[in-house]
Amino acid sequence: MKQPLHRRQPTQSNPRVQRTRNRVLAVARDLLPQVGPAGLTYALLAEQADVTRQTLYRHWPTRAALLFDLILEGPDLGTYPEPGNEVGDVATAWLKSLRAGVSVPVVRTAALAVAAQADHDPDSARALVHISEDRHTGFNRLLEPSGIQISEDEFTLLYGPVLARLFLDRGQVTDTFIDTVVTQWLTTLQHANTPHE
Repeated sequence: MKQPLHRRQPTQSNPRVQRTRNRVLAVARDLLPQVGPAGLTYALLAEQADVTRQTLYRHWPTRAALLFDLILEGPDLGTYPEPGNEVGDVATAWLKSLRAGVSVPVVRTAALAVAAQADHDPDSARALVHISEDRHTGFNRLLEPSGIQISEDEFTLLYGPVLARLFLDRGQVTDTFIDTVVTQWLTTLQHANTPHE
């Protein structure tokens, strides 16, 4: 079976390979906000990171793969929540971590680029699906102590308003906004779990 293009190829256990990969990602994080997605060419990245383009293609066969890693391996902001029993508290903490993550210019730029390319680039479309699946799985892990697991639709209803506020409305996501989103979302969850006569 052919491995998806957004999966990494080199052996990550090799310290030299890991150092090279980390250096390239660090350079890409610096360059992306400056030059934008179209300007982040493999030629420029290879020159700035002092590697060959062949090295880049071994790690990231496509630009979507590179953007994918820039999104999922963004800087550690120390805001990722802990698992918990209270669904509302976990959801609130998770949305605050989402807000912190997309406030990082490189993550924001990479996420928008992958989303913009997804309609005409199969690798970007697969990367976008994988990002969503990764985040959904991670959120359900946080909910394990509560005994509740949410569907894809329920997950989308949670994060959708936050992304709409940030990317469509170009507005601020305040703590008050997050509290409102979670309150409405919990109502939706309760309604979905209420037996119908």
